[in-house]
Amino acid sequence: MKEKKLNPINGFWVITLIAICTAGAVYLFIQEYVALPVILVVIASILLTSITVVQPNKSVVVTFFGQYVGTISKSGLWAVIPFSIRKTVSLRVRNFNSVKLKVNDVEGNPIEIAAVVVFKVVNSAKALFDVDKYMQFVEIQSETALRHVASKYPYDGFSGAGMSLRANAEEIAGELATELQERLTISGVEVLEARLTHLAYSTEIASTMLQRQQASAILSARQIIVEGAVGMVDMAIKQLKESGVVELDEERKAAMINNLMVAIVSERGASPVINAGSLY
Repeated sequence: MKEKKLNPINGFWVITLIAICTAGAVYLFIQEYVALPVILVVIASILLTSITVVQPNKSVVVTFFGQYVGTISKSGLWAVIPFSIRKTVSLRVRNFNSVKLKVNDVEGNPIEIAAVVVFKVVNSAKALFDVDKYMQFVEIQSETALRHVASKYPYDGFSGAGMSLRANAEEIAGELATELQERLTISGVEVLEARLTHLAYSTEIASTMLQRQQASAILSARQIIVEGAVGMVDMAIKQLKESGVVELDEERKAAMINNLMVAIVSERGASPVINAGSLY
């Protein structure tokens, strides 16, 4: 539904008119008139039903006998159609914290995930007329979108290819906000931000997946150490050859490479062995 801006009458003018009618009714009643005081009291009562107060950062949706008249977004004291129905909608920024959801990621691993959604109403007519209880609609759609996004990616990208929920939190949050906006546009809600607040493996597989993460970290560290050791050994042999300190044949070169690799890669301090003789 398209929102219509209503231009109401200044409420203070109507309050003044009500006061004049009331004072006139009292004066005429004292003068022992009957019909005119009653008419003035009825007019004042009808005008009184048109007074509405709009608080800051709130809007009032006006309907008259089932027909949408318009929305008042400007705060203040206003007068609208008498006997009309006015419903107030908050335009303030709100937070919705989802509960911890249990979802299977793209690899089938059960995970726990939760998010916070920051939103506000930008179309009061849609929020009231196009959905039933827009706050409940926001909550349900937020959890649905979170489940859908979480099921598209793995928890952790052990292979290093593609996005994962843990390693690409910013990208996942952006995709979640985009999908939420598509779902909530019908309710007149604008999504300002969506962020993951909790992400973990479910308790039944947490210990197993922790061991997998540790093994992956150890393997990555070993690869870096080996690459560095190979570079250091290559540099040492080249410097010895260029300086001419010692001539190394293939067998001595192999023995030296073996000793250097063991000394560099070993987790414990290497114990040197002094060879007083010859390799031959």
